[in-house]
Amino acid sequence: MAVFKGFIEVDTERCKGCNLCAEACPLHLIELSQHVNRHGYNYAVQTDAERCNGCSSCGIMCPDGCITVYRIKE
Repeated sequence: MAVFKGFIEVDTERCKGCNLCAEACPLHLIELSQHVNRHGYNYAVQTDAERCNGCSSCGIMCPDGCITVYRIKE
């Protein structure tokens, strides 16, 4: 059976901190940063890239298209 590894890239300047991506992540690997972007929003960050499987749930849920999901087969 193939094992997939994934990671996400968040466009921090476009992220509005709605937290929908964190709610959608089945592995609970996304949270809002303590830092803010230039618009004053706390943006999403991935907390554990090693456990991400690249399922794309976060990217699908993002209403502003701020998340790019990468997935590789190991």
